[in-house]
Amino acid sequence: MKTLYRHKKVLYTLLLAVLLMLCIGMPALAAEGEGAPADEPAQAAQDNSIGSKAIAAAIAVGLAAAGGAVGMGIATAKSAEGISRQPEAEGKIRTAFMLGLVFIETAIIYALLVVILIIFVL
Repeated sequence: MKTLYRHKKVLYTLLLAVLLMLCIGMPALAAEGEGAPADEPAQAAQDNSIGSKAIAAAIAVGLAAAGGAVGMGIATAKSAEGISRQPEAEGKIRTAFMLGLVFIETAIIYALLVVILIIFVL
């Protein structure tokens, strides 16, 4: 029963994070170019592209941060549980825990790099 509640809580938190990121990215689509001539479809296409990039960046960073936070929380809980069960293995558990956190953080940084490429290169 506790695990079902925990899974629901994690899913609601992820849903809230995604909705928050969408709300942050939506103003980029709402801005209408005032005084722009109507005969320039290239400018309109570029404006739509900027809005799409903002939404994609917000979703990518939001999901990466939320997934990384959940992963780090689970790893921290399990390592603390393991240390409490076997205090003599604290050094090995802590080493594996820190290495796992580094890999999780690296995945989040890769997502940030992808977002930077989306914004500035594409």
